[in-house]
Amino acid sequence: MVIRTPPRTTPRRVPALGLLASIRPEALAAPESGIVELFNYGRGREGLIPLWIGEGDLPTPAFVHDAITRSLEAGETFYSPQRGLPDLRAAIARYMTTTYDAPFSGAGEFTTDRFSVTVGGMHALHLAIRLVAGSGDEVLIPTPSWPNFAGALATVGAHPVDVPLHIELGTNGENRWALDPAAVAAAINPNTRALIINSPANPTGWTATRAELEGLLAIARHHGLWIIADEIYGRIVFEGRRAPSFHDVMAEDDRILFVQTLSKNWSMTGLRVGWLEAPPELGATIETLIQYSTSGVPAPIQRGATIALETGDHFLALQVKRFRESRDVLCAALKATGRVHFALPPATFYLFCDIEGEPDTRALARRLVDEAGVGVAPGTAFGPGGESFLRLCFARNPASVAEAAQRLSAWLTAARA
Repeated sequence: MVIRTPPRTTPRRVPALGLLASIRPEALAAPESGIVELFNYGRGREGLIPLWIGEGDLPTPAFVHDAITRSLEAGETFYSPQRGLPDLRAAIARYMTTTYDAPFSGAGEFTTDRFSVTVGGMHALHLAIRLVAGSGDEVLIPTPSWPNFAGALATVGAHPVDVPLHIELGTNGENRWALDPAAVAAAINPNTRALIINSPANPTGWTATRAELEGLLAIARHHGLWIIADEIYGRIVFEGRRAPSFHDVMAEDDRILFVQTLSKNWSMTGLRVGWLEAPPELGATIETLIQYSTSGVPAPIQRGATIALETGDHFLALQVKRFRESRDVLCAALKATGRVHFALPPATFYLFCDIEGEPDTRALARRLVDEAGVGVAPGTAFGPGGESFLRLCFARNPASVAEAAQRLSAWLTAARA
């Protein structure tokens, strides 16, 4: 089943008169975030445990902010090169070589001309979309999905086409989310320009196998489509060192743009730095788009990013260890209630779970804020197929997550009585 929909949540209504009536429809089409709605509803509640926003509870590590401080003290407060400081782009290339070996089969190591530094992953996503989609174009998105994909498309007048993920029994006996390639192929028409593939995925934890990536790439090649690959959770996996990547299966001439960020791995969400990886021949165009959007990333932030990539593996390993402990505590407690159903996430730091007997998850999320003291994100925020689910971010101290799990379990037991 393929669902062609307007933006995921209700757009703001345009009054007959007034300023809103005179602005561009692309701006008005940007949907309000269902995640932010719940965050605003519960913000400031004393004692509430927040599992709604996709970030951890550890601050940026000292070795990163020390590098930022040194840069500020050295007076690096001027414009930086549009595509990023040479040192950072070189560090990205080394990091990618260490992590993925090569950009494509038969290539040598990664080179700096593939990378442009961006103001976080969201900026990289916007740049990628501007390169390949515009007014009237369609872009396929496996859903449930991070709502910012559809929102970013709406701002350029492009249309998201939702291709549903489904839950199946995995080879290890656990349920897993999966994507049917036939559904992807069936969604393609002359207006289709690209696929956005987020793996490992927010909110489901879906992690594409190498075979699934090969299948998606074959479809894109056959139809001449671009792939925007969001692989930002590729290192946050609970078996092995990283998740499968399009880098494992692509060839030099494949049309793939990679969105990346330092936000999740190194607790740098508020510092806003990431990168866009693209074929080198697109470098000049990307540089121009950066000039006309942000004019570059502050040099001190780039110095911090460089240190994170060069020396931060120990911090990432600590993060993944905490995430796994928190995942296991949360899943065990909720499963024991007999009312919570889910596919165990093999990656990311999200649990996407269905609560038996609670179909209105927007209302349920508000009740959990009020009655259980736990903030969660409603599945309605993540598009078709997510309506009956909640997303819980377990990127926190395992003790805090255990307390949240106990509160949720108690509430579910009491609500059943």
